[in-house]
Amino acid sequence: MRLLQNSYLAFLTLVFGCVYLGYTLAWFRYAGRRSGFIHRFLKKQFGILNGRTGVVTVTPWLAPVVWEDTFDTTLIDAIYKTQNITIATTVFALGKYVRFLKDFLESAEKHYMQGYHVHYYIFTDQPEAVPMVTLGANRSLTTLKIPSSNRWQDISLGRMEKLEKLIENRLANEVDYIFSLDVDSKFYGHWGAETLGDIVAVIHPGYYSTACDEFPYERRPESQAYIPYGDGDYYYGGAVIGGLVKEVHKAVKTCRKQLDVDKANSIEAAWQEESHLNRYFLYNKPTKVLSPEYLWQDSKSQTDDIKIIRFSQVIKNNEEVRPNP
Repeated sequence: MRLLQNSYLAFLTLVFGCVYLGYTLAWFRYAGRRSGFIHRFLKKQFGILNGRTGVVTVTPWLAPVVWEDTFDTTLIDAIYKTQNITIATTVFALGKYVRFLKDFLESAEKHYMQGYHVHYYIFTDQPEAVPMVTLGANRSLTTLKIPSSNRWQDISLGRMEKLEKLIENRLANEVDYIFSLDVDSKFYGHWGAETLGDIVAVIHPGYYSTACDEFPYERRPESQAYIPYGDGDYYYGGAVIGGLVKEVHKAVKTCRKQLDVDKANSIEAAWQEESHLNRYFLYNKPTKVLSPEYLWQDSKSQTDDIKIIRFSQVIKNNEEVRPNP
């Protein structure tokens, strides 16, 4: 009897599934004939009809990977600009890194989230050194004073906690999205609403064509950032993290807790908060992944895959700008 019931339920599920699928396909065909919207959306946003070839444009969990020629800026702006969203953008400029602020901000005012409300939050130990940069309409800047450190690793390790507290104390009810970006970088091309998503990661430019087992994950089981060989999707750069405020808060809070456990156990992950971020994204998949166009390195030659460099880390003497080797 139970076998018959299960077969009957399976039959009903199949029937209703076919009806639903047929209805959905019919609607897509109708919508496509009426306006061409569906075709344009799939083609430009996800690159799965006649978009990019030779690069991965969709992850195994069906999140879009954003490259040039996989999105339509006009279409995306038509959607997001009606929502009157505000995007918080944080950078850490401590010690000698304050020298990178001027180029960062001036280039952002040319290329970053143009036409949207943007509020920069500058974490620095030298508020008086923050440059005067002319901001566009609906753009603002807040300086937040924090202490520096004698170790660049400690500065890196402390970013998650600072972001967590900023969101809790100020941003939760003030902004819609947040991006945390490295200050020793410049914008060279358009960075817009195509990057918005629930939780957004960027593929590290040094490892986007590297085999998974060659990623510089934290490989020691003693660390909370541990990822064993054989696991992993991409190697994500810690220089960019973004998304909805509540989702970024969840990510940075989780990483901060893991960092606290590691500290209590006297262990420091291979690449500080970047290692913990990669662990987080392994088990909490990003809903949108940005290609290395959104995090390049000035020291690297542009490859055939990279049609445009949008955001890139500048060439610098690490030994000169960092407080310790």
